[in-house]
Amino acid sequence: MSQALTCNTCGERTELKPDTVCPSCFNPLEITYDYDTIGGQLDAEQIAGRSASMWRYAELLPEVNGGAPDTPVGWTPLIRARRLGKALNMPNLYIKNDAVNFPSLSFKDRVVSVALAKAVDFGFRTVGCASTGNLANALGAQATMLGLRSVILIPHDLEQQKISASACYNTQVVKVNGTYDDVNRLCTELTYRENMGIVNVNLRPFYSEGSKTVGFEIAEQLGWRLPDQVVVPMAGGSLISKVGKAFGELVQVGLVREKQAAIFGAQATGCAPIAALVKSRGEELTPVKPDTVVKSLSIGAPADGHRAARTIRSSGGWAEDVSDEEAVAAISLLAETEGIFTEAAGGVTVAVTQKLLKLGKLDQEAVTVICITGNGLKTADLVAHRTERLPVIEPKYSSYTTLVNQKETAYAGTV
Repeated sequence: MSQALTCNTCGERTELKPDTVCPSCFNPLEITYDYDTIGGQLDAEQIAGRSASMWRYAELLPEVNGGAPDTPVGWTPLIRARRLGKALNMPNLYIKNDAVNFPSLSFKDRVVSVALAKAVDFGFRTVGCASTGNLANALGAQATMLGLRSVILIPHDLEQQKISASACYNTQVVKVNGTYDDVNRLCTELTYRENMGIVNVNLRPFYSEGSKTVGFEIAEQLGWRLPDQVVVPMAGGSLISKVGKAFGELVQVGLVREKQAAIFGAQATGCAPIAALVKSRGEELTPVKPDTVVKSLSIGAPADGHRAARTIRSSGGWAEDVSDEEAVAAISLLAETEGIFTEAAGGVTVAVTQKLLKLGKLDQEAVTVICITGNGLKTADLVAHRTERLPVIEPKYSSYTTLVNQKETAYAGTV
C-alpha cells in the first residue's frame, strides 16, 4: 500500500512517478507506506499461505496495477551454516543464499522484478540499466520474459562470464570505456533524452524497494524474529540500507518484536568508500576510483553511501574491508564448508565476517546471518588456479589406486 514518493532529507512528498530526486533539495526520494492500515490487515498466517516468492510481501512493496507478478523471484534458502560456524566458532551462524535466486542467480533479480513491474505500469516499452554485471543479467532475463526492449550499459572491463550471461538474452549490451560511475552518469543522461525506464535511475525508488525482501525473508525464515547480527556486502549502499528499512517495517506492522539487530557492512579494500566513512566516524564520503577484482562491488561514488553509513551506525554495527586475496580465500572457505559457490562479493562478506570476529566487533554466540548475493559461476576465473594441477590417469583401476596411495602418503606427511 504505497502512498507517495518522499524525500528522506526534507520530507517533501510527491506523486508516484518515474523520478529519483527531490525537486526541492535534490536528495533521494523513496516510497512511503500506510503502515497503520497494513498492520491491521496483514499477519504471519496470511503470508504463509501465499506463493513462495518475494511478492508474498506485496503490501510492503510498490503497488502494481493488475497485481503482483507471478514469477518465482526470491524466497531463497536461509541455511544453518554448521560447518562454517564451527570453523569460525559461531554456533548460531546462518547464510542467506541469493546465489540461487531466479532467474539469474543474484539478489538483483529482486530489484529488477519490482522495477520492471512499475516500468510496465508507467508505459515504458524500453528499459535499461548501468551495471557491474549482476543487474545486467537480471534485467536481460526479466525484460525478455516480459517482452520489453532492453539496453544494458556496462564498464568495458567487466568479467567475461557476466557479459556472456547478459548478451545471451534478447537485449542490447553496450560496453562503455570507463568505470561504473561513468556508465551511471551516461544512463542518467539517457533518462532525460530517451523515453526509457532506467531501473537504477528514474525507476530507482521502486527498484530499491525490492532489496527489502531479503530482510523480510530472513525474519520469516527465522520464525518471525530478527537476527542479532547481519553482515551485508555494499556497492551503492542500497541493499544494506533496505535490509535495515525492512527490519523496521516488520516492527511497525507488528510481524516481529522490536529488538536491536546490528547491521555490518562489507567492502573490498580496493573500493571501500562506505566502510571508510563508517570507520572515520565523520559525515563526508570521499569517492574513490575502484581498484579490485570484486567488480560487483566496484562503485566508487555510491548513491546511498550516506544512508548506508547511517543504517550501520544507528543499528550498533560496523563496516570493514578486506583485500582481494582475502576475498578469494573466503570463496574457497565457504565452498569447502557449506557447499555454496559464491562470486567475489560473497567472498568479501565471508572474509569481512572473519575480520569482524578478530576485531571483537561480532558476538560469536549471537544469531548471525551472512548475506551471499551472487553465484560463483559469475566470477569462476578467480578460483581457476584450483584446476591447474588436477591429475590425469589412465582408465585403469591400478592407475587410480596408485594416485590414491600417493595422495594418502602426502596427507600423512602433513600431519
